[in-house]
Amino acid sequence: MIKFKKLISVYLTLLLSINTYAVEDPFEDYNRKIWAFNEFLDNNFAKPTAEVYTSVTPDFIEIGISNFFRNLNELDNTANQLLQGRPLLAVNDFSRFLINSTLGLGGFIDVGSRFGLERHDEDFGQTLGSWGVDSGPFLMIPIYGPSTPRGLAGRSVSSVLGGTFAIEETDVRIGVTALDALETRARYLEVETLIIGDRYSFIRDSYMQYQAFESSNGEDQPDDFVDDMDDFLLD
Repeated sequence: MIKFKKLISVYLTLLLSINTYAVEDPFEDYNRKIWAFNEFLDNNFAKPTAEVYTSVTPDFIEIGISNFFRNLNELDNTANQLLQGRPLLAVNDFSRFLINSTLGLGGFIDVGSRFGLERHDEDFGQTLGSWGVDSGPFLMIPIYGPSTPRGLAGRSVSSVLGGTFAIEETDVRIGVTALDALETRARYLEVETLIIGDRYSFIRDSYMQYQAFESSNGEDQPDDFVDDMDDFLLD
């Protein structure tokens, strides 16, 4: 099954810096109620569906679907690289989109990486963070999961910048969005065993620390740690 390297990197980030990062969670009582609701939905619907998906889907198809959605996100990556003042990385990401959309059969094959074009993962929430906008308190959103006020604002903009928004047919757009959510949940299956202790606290701390890392582009972490993170994110 496809390795969910981002979640593994979240786990590593937490282990290395949890003692130096204070999580702002003034709505913990409310958040935990939403967490319990989300866990119920996940255990009874999302997780079983994802398990069936991974059991019946050949690995090469699963990889292709993952590549397809990552390719759609290259448009979001490109726009946010420009907004963060990194034109060369924007050219890199847009080149990946063009190459993978054509030579990569609509994005199902990651040809760009074979050409030496590294994949990045940017969104408008990270852009806001790079502009100095504080993340705000931790929020647990029904169905969606962990977020912050900055994260919600960023997601609303990135949803427009991403390729899915451009699909005109409502039924098709809903279907593609549902498949994206299913593919994402399936990737979580591989690393759930890494969650230790109180699940809510672990997810909260991991999410907030990873967001801090992403917003600073790794500048708040030692160089050797950034190198390790790059190995996980870009392999």
